[in-house]
Amino acid sequence: MNGKILYILFIGVFLITGCGGPEKRNDRQEARESKGPPKVEFEQVYYDFGDLKQGEKVSYIFEFTNTGDSPLMITDAAATCGCTVPRYDKEPISSGGKGSIEVVFDSTGRRGKQYKTIIVSTNTPKGNIRLTIKANVIV
Repeated sequence: MNGKILYILFIGVFLITGCGGPEKRNDRQEARESKGPPKVEFEQVYYDFGDLKQGEKVSYIFEFTNTGDSPLMITDAAATCGCTVPRYDKEPISSGGKGSIEVVFDSTGRRGKQYKTIIVSTNTPKGNIRLTIKANVIV
């Protein structure tokens, strides 16, 4: 009988104290919450290739910095047209770190003024950023 009471008492004390777990988890949560969100700042969001001969393939690299307090993730970069292909790093960019998105434009089958938009999806509070390229394709 005394053994059962001691066992129940031991289990009760163990459950109440919880080995200090809840306090440690709260400290970790507070540390995570005290960090600010990531913030992306592009050097420029618009680029003009000028005049291109039809069939030329050109590229431009948009550079940016994570000026926030948390790692920045580029989750997607998509163009409005198949003639424009964005390439980006899939790894997180730490606070203060730099990154880039290369945009390749293929003028094959295009003519005249071309405006193409690249939607960059991020884990920032702002979410999406628009990059724009322009070209005048001469036949």
